Amino acid sequence: MKQKRLMLLGGLPYLLPIIEEAHRLGVYVITADYLPNNIAHKYSDEYCNVSIVDKEAVLQAALELQINGILSHAVDPGVVAAAYVAEKMGLPFQCSYEVACILQDKSKFRQFLSENGFNTPHARGYGNLREALRDVDFFTWPVIVKPVDSAGSKGVSKVESSEHLAEAVKIALDASLSKKFVIEDFLNLEGYQSSADVFTVDGKLVYSTYSDQLFDSNAENPYTPAIEIWPATMPQYYQNELTSELQRLFTTLDVKSGIYNVESRVCTNGKVYIMEVSPRGGGNRIAELQDMATGQCLIRNEILKALDMPMNKIASPIYEGVWCNYILHTNEAGILHAIHIDEQFRREHIRSMGLTKSPGDKVEVFMGANQSLGTLFLQFDTREQLNEALVNQDKWLKICLE
Repeated sequence: MKQKRLMLLGGLPYLLPIIEEAHRLGVYVITADYLPNNIAHKYSDEYCNVSIVDKEAVLQAALELQINGILSHAVDPGVVAAAYVAEKMGLPFQCSYEVACILQDKSKFRQFLSENGFNTPHARGYGNLREALRDVDFFTWPVIVKPVDSAGSKGVSKVESSEHLAEAVKIALDASLSKKFVIEDFLNLEGYQSSADVFTVDGKLVYSTYSDQLFDSNAENPYTPAIEIWPATMPQYYQNELTSELQRLFTTLDVKSGIYNVESRVCTNGKVYIMEVSPRGGGNRIAELQDMATGQCLIRNEILKALDMPMNKIASPIYEGVWCNYILHTNEAGILHAIHIDEQFRREHIRSMGLTKSPGDKVEVFMGANQSLGTLFLQFDTREQLNEALVNQDKWLKICLE
């Protein structure tokens, strides 16, 4: 049998478990982006130098390399190109190219949600500040300003009044590839926002789960996720409602099989909101943690789906204990000297370390996921034990800068 060939867009460390699992399946892996020194290229079988936001260039490369499947796992900028290539080459993908364009554009997605009766904040997209200033009376202030096409909370700002809109728009445009931004009403959160990976099979949501996403209030960007905890403390009836609404969304969009990163929340008005749905695995190793914590196989199934191979059975997960994805970060810039972790804590609670920075590397202030130093997967018997560890993290973790 001819060896299957899988193209992965991007070269970040998040792709390493995908490459490893693909190799276990006997798959030939091609990684593609315009940065040949990215770490994933050292572990793939072949590297292709191409901009992953140029869908025509990616398609041409994919045709020349005769790929059998394509993924943009945890790499947000490549999702639209991956959907485009899959559609043009008749390869499996979570959704059509048209749907991917809706899901990957926050302005289009808000409009779609509104037109189809989903809970969504008032929102409009713009290309410049002048357009936005004409609409200041449309919104209920404060508002959130976001790039329409970024992930990891890059370029996101809360704005209390129109007088401060210009600075937020500049920040959003600087983080946007398309140079467009969306403004939406600020929603008051009840409990915690959720960010988790789900999975559909032939359009049916067979694997649904939710997390508690926490933020560092001392960070320069207080909307950048710093901690994610499974299972969620969200009341079950809200989880059930969100799952029902997600299924309605997937049915309306006529999706197929695959992984999706979903951000959702419950607000103080008692309503549930689907905030973002992206046809890819989430960043910060979310699928990897969920697989480790539940014994399921999101990553393997996503590879099998992409290559049109029979998938393993998958169902909504049950967690063994309480799991935490701790995003290592610092609120100071400098040169990393060392990351010290208490040995007893490491033995008892750390299940995986995925460091992206080494001593001597330059580190930046935590403004988005791309400024993290890596991730720690923590496991505890109870949420109370985890909460105590997070409150007293200075007792087991020290990040030293020069």
